[in-house]
Amino acid sequence: MSKSLNSIFIPALGGVALLLGAAYGLSSRDYGRDQIDMLQDRVAQVEGQAATARSEAEAEAAKSAELAAAGSDLEARVAELEAAVASARSSGGSMTQGAPQPDTKTGLGRTALPEEIAAWDVDVRPGGIGLPEGRGDAYTGEEVFAENCAICHGDFAEGVDNWPVLAGGFDTLADKDPVKTVGSYWPYLSTVWDYVNRSMPFGAAQTLEPDDVYAITAYILYSNDLVDDDFELSHENFAEFEMYNKDGFIVDDRAETEYPIWRTEPCMENCKDSVEITMHASVLDVTPEEEGADQGAAMPEATHDDAAAEPTSEEPAAETAVAALDPELVAKGEKVFKKCSACHQVGDSAKNKTGPALNGIIGQTFGSVDGFKYSKVFRAAAEEGRVWDAAEMAEFLTKPKAYMKGTRMSFAGLKKPADIDAVTAYLQSFGG
Repeated sequence: MSKSLNSIFIPALGGVALLLGAAYGLSSRDYGRDQIDMLQDRVAQVEGQAATARSEAEAEAAKSAELAAAGSDLEARVAELEAAVASARSSGGSMTQGAPQPDTKTGLGRTALPEEIAAWDVDVRPGGIGLPEGRGDAYTGEEVFAENCAICHGDFAEGVDNWPVLAGGFDTLADKDPVKTVGSYWPYLSTVWDYVNRSMPFGAAQTLEPDDVYAITAYILYSNDLVDDDFELSHENFAEFEMYNKDGFIVDDRAETEYPIWRTEPCMENCKDSVEITMHASVLDVTPEEEGADQGAAMPEATHDDAAAEPTSEEPAAETAVAALDPELVAKGEKVFKKCSACHQVGDSAKNKTGPALNGIIGQTFGSVDGFKYSKVFRAAAEEGRVWDAAEMAEFLTKPKAYMKGTRMSFAGLKKPADIDAVTAYLQSFGG
């Protein structure tokens, strides 16, 4: 019985073992194939990265070789230039052409060439030395001035805000608060031309042509009533013109006459027996007044409201008319008149400035203020006997240049009728 069972089971077990071995072998073969595929992919990836790195390395090597070659060429070029400079210095020459010998004391530098001097030599001196050829008249200068200068200096050189006034100020240099303008103060016309040529217009210096500079200079003279409106300035007549304040300057001799006085041992204590206020800063009004102090001869200035007071029987008819004016309108006119005050004055101390004094202007013949030099158009109106009245004044103030073609007055005019009425009333309050 057992022998027969053995004969049955042993072969069966062997077959099962054979089958299991075969299955295991097949499984091991698939696993190995997967591992091989993974390794092959990894090898391919590494080879790709190596190829990229090799390509980049070759590019860097080529760039380095190129820079090395360029550096070698640059060094050679620098050496060549240094040799040329050394040769030029030793011979007193320049890189482009022969030049004068160097300074014998230091062995450095060379004398400037004529064209190099000309490029820097742009200043203009008294007498017109250094001026370029050119010409320009006051009429043309008015247009150039309006386009390039009026934004700061006003249409007729009266100054805008804190920008300098260029016209007027005559006979004020001895005052406590002198008005120093081109007309009243500057001693040489060459300074005007040179400053405009090199420094103006603001923000665009040295963009003006010589003819424009001549024209602007002529217009500034015209704005100061130093020339007529048809005046033409040129390099030919420049030296003939003398400024108003030509003789108003002296040689500075303070080093000899004043410095020895100042340079002494200063007093540091008990320098005076007593300290007291002897003067007041009347212009700046900074000296404090003690309460109840004597104000001396100082009197309050009359206001235009006084004009509204009832006239006495002894007052002339003109003062009666002034008294009839609306005080509020006159006060408003005083404020508007500030636009005119750069050139015109009114009141007891009124003088002719860039424009004539306007006391008694209403009812006065055109162009009849004593001592003022009028333009041709106003002289013609005076010959015709034209008289200023409220209507004429209103039309003139609306647009002066359109009303009196050829007038020197560059003021654009007042746009508001109420302002015109106020200024007219204000002028009427100064009956003359």
